[in-house]
Amino acid sequence: MRDESMHEEQQRPEHGPLAGFTVGVTAARRAEELGALLQRRGATVLHAPALRIVPLADDSELLAATKEIIHQVPDIVVATTAIGFRGWVEAADGWGLGEDLLARLGGVRIMARGPKVKGAVRAAGLTEEWSPSSESMAEVLDRLLEEGVDGLRIAIQLHGEPLPGFVESLRAAGAEVVGVPVYRWMPPEDIGPVDRLLDAMVSRGVDALTFTSAPAAASFLSRAEARGLLPEVLAALSHDVLPACVGPVTALPLQAHSIDTVQPERFRLGPLVQLLCQELPGRARSLPIAGHRVEIRGHAVLVDGDLKPVPPAGMALLRALSRRPGWVVARAELLRALPGAGRDEHAVETAMARLRTALGAPKLIQTVVKRGYRLALDPAAETKYADA
Repeated sequence: MRDESMHEEQQRPEHGPLAGFTVGVTAARRAEELGALLQRRGATVLHAPALRIVPLADDSELLAATKEIIHQVPDIVVATTAIGFRGWVEAADGWGLGEDLLARLGGVRIMARGPKVKGAVRAAGLTEEWSPSSESMAEVLDRLLEEGVDGLRIAIQLHGEPLPGFVESLRAAGAEVVGVPVYRWMPPEDIGPVDRLLDAMVSRGVDALTFTSAPAAASFLSRAEARGLLPEVLAALSHDVLPACVGPVTALPLQAHSIDTVQPERFRLGPLVQLLCQELPGRARSLPIAGHRVEIRGHAVLVDGDLKPVPPAGMALLRALSRRPGWVVARAELLRALPGAGRDEHAVETAMARLRTALGAPKLIQTVVKRGYRLALDPAAETKYADA
């Protein structure tokens, strides 16, 4: 028997820690990379870029800021994103101002927000004076304020929108601040994916939602408000859908609506995905049923470690049963749990038959004649889950 069970373990198909979960991705930049990381760990990904990035190579604002910096050299330049710094240098080259800009920046104190920005600065032939280990703009601000900025001229390469509180704090401390807007965030050309993601959130077809920029978070919530869905979306983010942000600045639009988020210690995509790999399985309901270990995930169920995809109607029934494991749930109540089922209780029987087939273990769910259905919770667990 031991050899047989070991053989079964070896034959069991491998699935990632995010198998059975659906994750929404709102990123425009590096969305493919994030989506691939999630899918590699088993997740189903719904990609809905909440914004698009528009370069400002032809923008008069960026040209004016570049000329101003060439003619009136700042004391300090703060580089915030690699793509933004590279875009600035490329735009200056296009205007015939590239050599002049780099010559001026060569004699300026440069602060780079993180290693990627540092790489972009060095690729341009420049050297940064300092870069925070945390990759946090808050640490950059603290450093500047500690050193003192009164009377200094500071140029900041903006990353799509004004940095909340950053510019104001420097000006309050006596600095003259020049913003360098290298690209702007604009609404997506196709709003359809965002609307589909919003609908999936409201119907609880999403288990987690990822944000990698504050503008994307603000835009997503703004679209929800425009469609009259904001209260329902906030309710989903508060209870059923895990909001995961790459860092604290990204989380600000959500925090403004009193939404708590999870964030990795290092503000990068890899750690963000690893955080989801820890958080989502930990939120899944795991029950001992009819001699099996059953873990209820977003759109699938693990039965003794085997992944069983389940149709949406079946998942709705299973969640309703799992709220009171071992207790009988009436057909009328199960009917209300079914998405768009109407009034025919026969729909419950049809969905239940499909659910049992999907689970591959019909005895997990018992039919209680004239009353309804119940999960066949193991006797030893009856007391533990009686008030669940």
